Amino acid sequence: MESVALLLLVVLVLVLRDRTAALLLAERDRDCWVVEAGLSAVVRRVDPRFLSVTIDASLASEEKFVSLLSSTKIRTLAKALSPSFLRFGGTRQDFMVFSPQKVQQDSGSSARWLFNGSSAEGSCDRVELPSWLEDKLKIDWTQQLLNLMREDLQGKYRTVKFTEDTVDLLQSFASCSGMDLIFGLNALLRSADNSWNSSNAGLLLQYCESRGYPMSWELGNEPNSYEKKAGIRVDGHQLGRDFTRLRAMMSQSTWFQGAGLFGPDVGQPREHRVNLLEGFLQSGSQAVDAVTWHHYYVNGRDTSVEDFLDPQVLDSLILKTKEVLQEVQMVSPEKPVWLGETSSAFGGGAAGLSDTFVAGFMWLDKLGLSARLGMDVVMRQVLIGSGSYHLLDENLDPLPDYWLSVLYKRLVGPEVLKIESRSSTVRLYLHCANRNSYRGGAVTLISLNLGQEPACISLPALLSSSSTVEAFVLQSDRPGGEGLYSRCVKLNGGVLKMVDDRTLPHLKGARLPPAEHLQLPAFSLAFFVLIDAGAVACM
Repeated sequence: MESVALLLLVVLVLVLRDRTAALLLAERDRDCWVVEAGLSAVVRRVDPRFLSVTIDASLASEEKFVSLLSSTKIRTLAKALSPSFLRFGGTRQDFMVFSPQKVQQDSGSSARWLFNGSSAEGSCDRVELPSWLEDKLKIDWTQQLLNLMREDLQGKYRTVKFTEDTVDLLQSFASCSGMDLIFGLNALLRSADNSWNSSNAGLLLQYCESRGYPMSWELGNEPNSYEKKAGIRVDGHQLGRDFTRLRAMMSQSTWFQGAGLFGPDVGQPREHRVNLLEGFLQSGSQAVDAVTWHHYYVNGRDTSVEDFLDPQVLDSLILKTKEVLQEVQMVSPEKPVWLGETSSAFGGGAAGLSDTFVAGFMWLDKLGLSARLGMDVVMRQVLIGSGSYHLLDENLDPLPDYWLSVLYKRLVGPEVLKIESRSSTVRLYLHCANRNSYRGGAVTLISLNLGQEPACISLPALLSSSSTVEAFVLQSDRPGGEGLYSRCVKLNGGVLKMVDDRTLPHLKGARLPPAEHLQLPAFSLAFFVLIDAGAVACM
């Protein structure tokens, strides 16, 4: 009798234990965001250079500053962002005039002393900016930024002349960094009938052809603002004819007849800008290889940290993108669409926000949303240049968004997969993993936790007790809300910084123990690579 009672007791304990475990698991599932993912089909495929960068034309406001592109440090940092496009442009491109020097001088140009114009293989290691000159240029650049800020506030821009030195150094930098250079031409050089005066551009194309530079082109920056910054109004139809003229010039060149031409780099949709884009597409869509537009979430002069974490602010990109895509698809449905310039806040960024950890939430979400919505390329303003939305600081040291961009490059492939989540503060995107880093079938889950509490993610289609997951979790080096303002970032608990001017740290993921859930710390950005996902779309 006692043995029967003991057996019943054991059975009761086992039942209670299993029921308790089931209740705990159910409770855990209620606390987790359950996410549905589609692994059988690619939703969209972006350009391999999807994440690209810009150099603001302000760097050439005095030609000596372009020599900073010969810095060993900046070239090391740029290489980690390849493959990508490198756009040279911005507000001041429409005030730049090419002034070739027929006689090469011995003493006037640091650029000619540093670089002889050749970008042939093997020359990259010979291009090195002396440390004393780099230090002096960085000090002078800090002062120049104040001058540029004053110009921006006044809205008055002076004409800047540039020589072969600027072109040589830009092309050398792009070539040695594994980037494809896109040079923005001045569209405010107008003839009496308000058509584009192409004579100066002709000189530049002729020089670049003589050097054999494999460049692409743009014409003008934010034509919707020409009247405000130069007192000149150019409608969309005329703008399209200007691009058609440039394409004709390129076609007459044996070197540039197959080169890329992108535009019109219009600002994000508002009434006048939509009309301008519509007119441009009607007269000039056949001239360009991709349609480009610009997007910023907020005004850098009156934004707040709350804006950078607001799901509604982040979602505002959806409506703007769909408006542009609709305009393009009506006229030229097969034409690729690019975000040709973008960052967090217009007006040069928001000081103390656009250059800190919190900016990463806008940047990573924009990359995820843009790929899902159909943008082929997203160009980050800026790698280096004026403003506060740069990837590198005034000492050419990487800021948090730089490290975020490098991880994206290494971990995320061009194939976009379907994923659905109902959370507004936990934002998720799914891609095939980068094939250069992981075997076929692996996927990368891009994750953002906008909240101040940790979050849990449940992915029944992806995770099991035997799943192999590598986690790359980015957090501020300081806790809580204070950390949002930091210029330092931790990867899996270790602060990221260069080993030396030629070496990046080893960006290693943390192998997670088998589990059916993923944990996201508060205010964190993460990439989870699910190595054993076996996604058919990624094979």
